[in-house]
Amino acid sequence: PSPRSCQPPGANQEALRNEIEELKQKNLALDQEIAQLLSEGYSLEELEKHIALLHEYNDIKDAGQMLLGKLAVIRGVTTKELYPEYDLELSD
Repeated sequence: PSPRSCQPPGANQEALRNEIEELKQKNLALDQEIAQLLSEGYSLEELEKHIALLHEYNDIKDAGQMLLGKLAVIRGVTTKELYPEYDLELSD
């Protein structure tokens, strides 16, 4: 039997209510953060462009990490050992 089938009736509904409430709180917090940024003079277009650039950066960083991983396997070393060779910080 699945874990949910062992729960008392209504427990699943309560869990869903809690999850909905958490999502409502996150939505409210995000709305407040957007309102604050707009009040500081940022435009929605600027924020959307910034988010798009962050996505692009993360995609490029992921590709770099994948390449470092493959190179580490080929050389038989850890990825961490390659960082100094390419002037990378461990926090990168």
